[in-house]
Amino acid sequence: MSKLSILDLDVTSKEVLMRVDFNVPLKDGSITDDTRIQAAIPSIQHLIAGGAKLVLCSHLGRPKGGPDAQYSLAPVAARLGKILGQGVRLAPDCVGEEAATLRAALQPGDVLILENTRFHAEEEANDAAFAEQLAGSAEIFVNDAFGTAHRAHASTEGVTHFIATNAMGFLMARELKYLQQELETPARPFVVIMGGSKVSDKIQVIMSLLEKADTLIIGGAMAFTFFKALGYEVGESRVETDKLALALEILARAKQLGKTILLPADTRETDKFEDGAQTRCTQRYLQGGAITAGWMGIDAGDIAIQEFREVILKAKTVIWNGPVGVFEIENFAKGTRAVAQAVADATDLGAVTIIGGGDSVTAVNQFGLEDQMTFISTGGGASLELLEGKVLPGVAALSEA
Repeated sequence: MSKLSILDLDVTSKEVLMRVDFNVPLKDGSITDDTRIQAAIPSIQHLIAGGAKLVLCSHLGRPKGGPDAQYSLAPVAARLGKILGQGVRLAPDCVGEEAATLRAALQPGDVLILENTRFHAEEEANDAAFAEQLAGSAEIFVNDAFGTAHRAHASTEGVTHFIATNAMGFLMARELKYLQQELETPARPFVVIMGGSKVSDKIQVIMSLLEKADTLIIGGAMAFTFFKALGYEVGESRVETDKLALALEILARAKQLGKTILLPADTRETDKFEDGAQTRCTQRYLQGGAITAGWMGIDAGDIAIQEFREVILKAKTVIWNGPVGVFEIENFAKGTRAVAQAVADATDLGAVTIIGGGDSVTAVNQFGLEDQMTFISTGGGASLELLEGKVLPGVAALSEA
């Protein structure tokens, strides 16, 4: 790859500043899911084994630019220490005298976590003086926080102006491999599954992947904007009325490119948006199917599920971003569960399957299928921007190999 890798570094006795994504969910001060910590462990262990004096920095939550105990990285430091089987100190701040003193005292193999970078408004402002303080005496910077690589913050982009050697960690390298390299010349058929609630959130990525994909499956609430644009009755389903022309434009572009857009053939509808509410499938849309007045579409219907599955199982490359129903409610989860299972089965048949961040990852984990996918992205917004073909500031700032 074009960027310097963690494998290219000699870190012996050198201070290494590493940006990680430890923005973990907390409840009553306890970590409820340590996936993001686990994802950084290979890079951390590699640097420790190489004799680095390792300084980790991350944000957590959305503090208002000042210290806030509920967003402290203290629980993270404790959990990381347990995973590594060694002491991990937490600096009381990410900059300042005390942090500098703790950094200067590090020995090869030691690990220090700096307190939440977002306790300073200068972090998100990418303030140069703050970035220089954060860089401190580090000789090497490693970015392994793909989930924040689309943001030009002091800890992702700013520090690279004050550290000579800037490399990507293992997690960052894997993200770029699957979301960028693999898609330059994907094995075909190449199937993209796009779900979620808004066309507006996914317009750029849809247009970008339409150029490369053979089939684009569109599900979730965004499908109703397309149905409305095509003149179908959608009842109380969620529709972006200001994006109807855009939906028609996407369909026209697909036709122009000779690509297939597969919308759900039928829909599971409900009269109440709550667990245990009654549901039923509409008729096929092409045979007069429509959402009943006063009802709303909340999931792919049974015919749609079967059609989606058939297309997915023939694919050699699959990208999935966004659920095809309200999977958080068991009553409305059938379609998303079926898509997840189809993608897992496609993996077994030899396809490269990529879960492109966000709610799709939550769904795959919820259904216990995470080990049956080729790659699961850790980035939400970063994944989408990379799939759109955008340059991520946190990646662009790294040294060339």
